[in-house]
Amino acid sequence: MTDRTVIALTGTDRIAFLQGLITNDVARADASIIYAALLTPQGKFIADFFVLGQPDRLLIDVATTHAANLAGRLAMYRLRADVQIAQPPLVVSRGTGPAPAGAIADPRHPAMGWRAYGDTDVSDATDWTALRVAHLIPETGMELTPDTYVLETGFEALHGIDFKKGCYVGQEIIARMKHKTALKKGLARVAINGTAAPGDTIMADEKAVGTLHTVCGDQGLAYLRFDRASGPMQAGDATLTRLT
Repeated sequence: MTDRTVIALTGTDRIAFLQGLITNDVARADASIIYAALLTPQGKFIADFFVLGQPDRLLIDVATTHAANLAGRLAMYRLRADVQIAQPPLVVSRGTGPAPAGAIADPRHPAMGWRAYGDTDVSDATDWTALRVAHLIPETGMELTPDTYVLETGFEALHGIDFKKGCYVGQEIIARMKHKTALKKGLARVAINGTAAPGDTIMADEKAVGTLHTVCGDQGLAYLRFDRASGPMQAGDATLTRLT
């Protein structure tokens, strides 16, 4: 996978340091892997990634497009903590077929297969776009953008948030969304009858109700206002219907 970069955190404070920043419990990454995000203080998305715990370091598997920004943010928060940030020459692989030695199950959903870290790419030919659409999995830069609240993209269902771990950047906003309000907007799977493209505005009764993101054949992922998305909708030259 040439679109992923690995960042390594070493130093005696690495676990406590990352624990105070990200949405998931870093302790759960001990010899395992978790899915998490770094947010702004206002609770908006900065980057999503996987954290893999190893005996002497934490590995962060992040989209290459977001790696430099994430590393810069981590460096900014480091202050006097005993944490070193580096980029080891590891290659990220993923697949849904037979897993190679050392592979780890993707923590988001059983259908998402395995991830592996090594010297060469051993990824298989899985149609990841179709798989993401079928299981409502958001993608960095598609459904996950700087104006995103991760709860609205299904992050809780993807095991990307721990509501018992304590404080992290943006935690107050996420906790308020979880406990004090019902989500009125969010990611949904839609059926597409006709031609529509990612980025198309979705309309219903001549009102904008959302935006189409990933498209795969006759289905796609869309960000919708749930109160206006109960019937037929239009995007491009297509009619859309909410499935989930």
